[in-house]
Amino acid sequence: MHIFWWLLGGVLAAVWMDRLQDAARGMRRVADITQPEWDRFPEHASRVSIVVPARDEQEHVEAALASFAAQDYHNLEIIAVDDRSRDSTGEIMERAAAKATAARPGLRFEVLHLRELPAGWLGKTHAMWLAAERATGDWILFTDADVKLRSDTLRRAIVYAEEAKVDHLVLFPTHALESIGERMALAGFGMLFVFGHRPWKVSDPQAKDSVGMGSFNLVRKSTYETIGSFRALRLQVVEDIKLGERVKKCGFRQHSVLGPGLLDLHWGRGGRGIVRNLTKNLFAVLDYRWPRAVGACLMLAALNVVPSLGLWLAPAWSKAGFALAVAAIVVLYAGMSRTSRISPAYALLHPFNSLIIAYALVRSVVATLWHGGVLWRGTKYSLRELRGESSSTE
Repeated sequence: MHIFWWLLGGVLAAVWMDRLQDAARGMRRVADITQPEWDRFPEHASRVSIVVPARDEQEHVEAALASFAAQDYHNLEIIAVDDRSRDSTGEIMERAAAKATAARPGLRFEVLHLRELPAGWLGKTHAMWLAAERATGDWILFTDADVKLRSDTLRRAIVYAEEAKVDHLVLFPTHALESIGERMALAGFGMLFVFGHRPWKVSDPQAKDSVGMGSFNLVRKSTYETIGSFRALRLQVVEDIKLGERVKKCGFRQHSVLGPGLLDLHWGRGGRGIVRNLTKNLFAVLDYRWPRAVGACLMLAALNVVPSLGLWLAPAWSKAGFALAVAAIVVLYAGMSRTSRISPAYALLHPFNSLIIAYALVRSVVATLWHGGVLWRGTKYSLRELRGESSSTE
């Protein structure tokens, strides 16, 4: 029996220590664009089109649009899309456009109002595709209606993107956290992200790692058109992630950057709100294949819960491997806390944080299979169509 505990603890220690060393080396190569070296204006101010789709976002959209219009980067345009909203989102957009253009004469701020969704499209991908068709910028920033940008965010991002000669840039958000549940859910998601999308590897053309984030996908328009635009991703629920995958597969240069305080995002109200958002996304990330979901749940439990259980259950010195795994997890939490608002103390709750993500995955699978597709903001997208789209883009 002791041999079993030694082997299990040793495997877990090896996995977590390897990931810790990889992250420690790799994250040093991920730029922080809040640093003074990026606080300047580009020599050539390329035109940027900010594309923001919204459906029933009356609570957030005004602040988001105001922050876009307040950017200190002047060669920009804003294209906001009211995607069949049932609330006052469209009216708020029009007011925001009038206010912004009065304050900044010459700013192009267009509002599109959509009333119908064509067959074979998701609402969000259709809205972004239409807006991008009207964009005149060299770069397109695809973002969301619930984010707020600091006034120098776009300028710093463009300076970095053009100096690094990248085609696609992702800026990680700074999450607004109001409850313990939100911190637990995001801590679990953050640790999962370290395994699923290593941000320090996305710039390596030899690595398969890629990244995409709906809150800040900055892509050259020429690159966006070459990869097939959102027409090629028209039924992708996780269109931001799939955009990043497609950019990488097509051989374009992709980077991710840090920028604490540059982009504020409140992803969900309470832990339940974050779980609801993940319910739409997690099964989609696995291309709607339930064997993958079962394997992912088992892996989540094995990697994140078993180390702590081993500290309690393993006899005598066979606890050593589990202790090393837990120590690596604690150090990773300490590193994560440097760029997030999650205290390293949440490492003590790591098994529970991870179980929240496992629960969200199970919920995602059950809800999708139960409804025969994804039901999101009043529109149902059939599982048959979604699976077909996932297969066609692999």
